[in-house]
Amino acid sequence: MDVSVADPLVGQLLDGRYAVRARIAKGGMATVYLALDERLDRDVAVKVMSPALVDDEDFVRRFTREARSAARLNHHGIVQVFDQGMHEGVAFLAMEYVPGRTLRDLMREQGPMCPADALDLLEPVLEALAAAHRAGIVHRDVKPENVLIADDGRVKVADFGLARAVDAGTAHSQTGLLLGTVSYLAPEQVERGVADARSDVYAAGVVLFELLSGSKPFAGDTAVQVALQHVSSRVPAPSTRVAPIDPAIDELVLLAAARNPDDRPADARELLMVLRETRRRMSPQALEAVPAALSGASAADTTTAPVPATPQPADAGAAQQDQTMALAAVPLGPVQAPPRRRHRGRNALLVVLVLAALLGAGGWYVGAGPGAYVAVPKVVGSTQAQATQSLSRHGLSADVTQGYSERIPAGTVISADPGEGEKVRKNGSVALVVSRGPERHAVPTLAGLSEDAARKAITDNDLRVGKVTRAFNDDVPEGSVVSASVKAGTQVRAGTTVDLVISQGPEPVAVASWVGKPADQAAAALGKSGLKVKTSQAFSNTVAEGLVISQKPGAGTAFKGDTITLVVSKGPQLVLVPKVVGSQVEDAVRELKGAGFKVEVHNILGGFFGTVRSQDPGAGEKAPKGSTISLTVV
Repeated sequence: MDVSVADPLVGQLLDGRYAVRARIAKGGMATVYLALDERLDRDVAVKVMSPALVDDEDFVRRFTREARSAARLNHHGIVQVFDQGMHEGVAFLAMEYVPGRTLRDLMREQGPMCPADALDLLEPVLEALAAAHRAGIVHRDVKPENVLIADDGRVKVADFGLARAVDAGTAHSQTGLLLGTVSYLAPEQVERGVADARSDVYAAGVVLFELLSGSKPFAGDTAVQVALQHVSSRVPAPSTRVAPIDPAIDELVLLAAARNPDDRPADARELLMVLRETRRRMSPQALEAVPAALSGASAADTTTAPVPATPQPADAGAAQQDQTMALAAVPLGPVQAPPRRRHRGRNALLVVLVLAALLGAGGWYVGAGPGAYVAVPKVVGSTQAQATQSLSRHGLSADVTQGYSERIPAGTVISADPGEGEKVRKNGSVALVVSRGPERHAVPTLAGLSEDAARKAITDNDLRVGKVTRAFNDDVPEGSVVSASVKAGTQVRAGTTVDLVISQGPEPVAVASWVGKPADQAAAALGKSGLKVKTSQAFSNTVAEGLVISQKPGAGTAFKGDTITLVVSKGPQLVLVPKVVGSQVEDAVRELKGAGFKVEVHNILGGFFGTVRSQDPGAGEKAPKGSTISLTVV
């Protein structure tokens, strides 16, 4: 945090609300301060615009409009805009304060990064840009300085709409100033001063190149030279600077940073999908490989003829190629400096003549030549064919992309960039967004999927995971989707919430011991608890008929649908008592024992004859097996 430099705003109260505490950073267009929002008692970052910009009424009007648009963005990866205002001639934004550092700081510390780390950093940036593109907002100034890395590791993108406001505020000057960060400008921004979602994709590709290689794709003595290389040369593959680089990573960078906008992904969401697929295709070894600079690698793959540098304010840090700066829109050819001679008068005359020639050529170029500006006609609300014809009559072409709209009929122009009345160079193009009608997505089939697979299917279809509840289910395995709140195949709006019910498997049931208790009561109670009951019967001399002899499994916990096996007593087994009266005692005992009885012998007169005189129970009666038969022997 830049707290050492004295600053007149530090200590002031902006708009009666924001108490400025310290200066955080300063750039060519704005200075950022840490302030306290005294109304809500929270820290905020206050971005104060340069006084030179505030003097332009068009800028102030556009700045206010763009700030309101940015404030509507609500995404965890976007620095939120809370407020916008003017205080004693100072235009400012109050934004979310993100304690941490910029991606530029991290890149300076680490140098070239392995693909895994580079993709981890770019992915949340693309998620934020995708949310903005879905809302119809183009960033226009994607660069490492506008990517904040919070102390807790969160990645956030800042300054949505600011570049557009600044560009609009200065576009009416005769020189046709084009603002942006030169190292990340898409060719169409340099050539025509227009940008759409594909321009952000290009800048993201350049950022990825720099993350991997530790250097920018193009270098030059002046910012103009660098900008012209973006127009005339294609961004090189990272593998030309560092190694090892997987070919899939080269393909990703070259796709995003294609010179022709039509060759790039249509928006950040498409690039995000390509990034994720690239990561999926790469091996862990390739993802974790740390690249090193190749010997003899050049800082730029192309060279450019020298052109005069645009003078920069001393405090803007003109030595840094990646800062915000102004580029003359008039193409400049090579200019040879006059040879040094002893006669300074002749030197001065030559300089005056050269400058006069340049100014004259520039005046013709922007006044009547190809650099002349025309006003964009009203095309919003027209059909695509009508808009194209109207632009053609004004010497302009249409660069058409399509977007969804809930309100605008399909085939009708939703927006134009630049907008109605804005100045565009003759033979330039206007970016039109034509309605595709309402955006609808089919809800995928989710029942039976794992929770992770269901979440991915929902987000892959531009839908949101809603409330997730968990319930016991006998038929669906634990961790799988039982049902979704929206029927599969239903066409719904993007961002529609889909609730999920996830199975916890069968419900656990407490099982009591039913041993020695009535079997019918046991079966009823177990069945009521959702358990299945299987019974078998067995004789028992100790357990009365109808009572449970044994239970498996025993007391404890089971799950609904499990089977409990009960063995139910049939009582003791009854056996027919054979007739042994009149038999000799030895034969009688043998026969009774063979029938499963015990024998008790009572002798009369000493049992002299050894003959059974009587038996109890008597012959033909039934007695429990194992019971005792009493014999009287004489």
